[in-house]
Amino acid sequence: MKVLANDGISQSGIDALEKGGYEVITTTVAQERLINYINENDISVLLVRSATKVRQDLIDACPSIKIIGRGGVGMDNIDVEYAKGKGIHVINTPASSSHSVAELVFGHFYGLARFLHKSNRDMPLEGDANFGKLKKAYAKGVELKGKTLGVLGFGRIGQATAKVALGAGMKVIAFDPFMEEANLELDFFDGQKVNFNIKTISKEDVLKQADFITLHVPAQDEYVIGSKEFDLMKDGVFIANAARGGVVDEVALVEAIKSGKVAGAALDVFEKEPKPEITLLMNSELSLTPHTGAATAEAQDRIGTELASQIISILG
Repeated sequence: MKVLANDGISQSGIDALEKGGYEVITTTVAQERLINYINENDISVLLVRSATKVRQDLIDACPSIKIIGRGGVGMDNIDVEYAKGKGIHVINTPASSSHSVAELVFGHFYGLARFLHKSNRDMPLEGDANFGKLKKAYAKGVELKGKTLGVLGFGRIGQATAKVALGAGMKVIAFDPFMEEANLELDFFDGQKVNFNIKTISKEDVLKQADFITLHVPAQDEYVIGSKEFDLMKDGVFIANAARGGVVDEVALVEAIKSGKVAGAALDVFEKEPKPEITLLMNSELSLTPHTGAATAEAQDRIGTELASQIISILG
């Protein structure tokens, strides 16, 4: 049987699938050509990440598809229930990239707190002529230790991010409409473990109390953070969205930055991917990455091997 990994797959995943007797194709087929390619090559398994869309038209037009796999967590680019209704297995890898996303969030937070996103741009341009001026401009950073991290969405990725925060000496508060509490176990290099029990609180209380806010929620019909939510936050708050574009009102975010309500913000996802608004790209208070939350070698290895394991388990 043939597997088309249209958005790529790690070598570890390829090796596991080939060992299981599958032919793995890693050609990236354009969306408009995908239906014909699948039918011409009798593809049984279609693996995607966030780029390829698997909608009803493709599902209806490709009867050879037995499994649709998403390398990652969110499956809003797949018509999941429709596919399942057609007898197609839909799989994903919800745990494989959690820590990678968490580390990216904290990379952004540390960078914002110490102006690294600005300093890295300014030093090559002015470091020799205006060293003292830049030193003074970026000398009012803040520490994360002792601050409060508010987590909106306390699933796997939210909990992984909370663990990084706890390791950094932060207090963690969280909101999740489907969860009352979670037990977090921190594992250290020498085998020691520390457990934390986090009870969730209201969204409003998280917004009011947090110094840093991170979102880990699925795609929504409405904004999770808009003007009303920004008004509830502390002045000088830091915020990160590595969840989904469209959960933060980007216009309201820019206004909150202008007013000083938000000291700095990080965006890994955007309402208009793959062409984010130019007002975001040019805003010096934003720390930006191109949807790379899960893009580590370790995460991609885990994703590839987990997808392979699930495919082999389903199809034999």
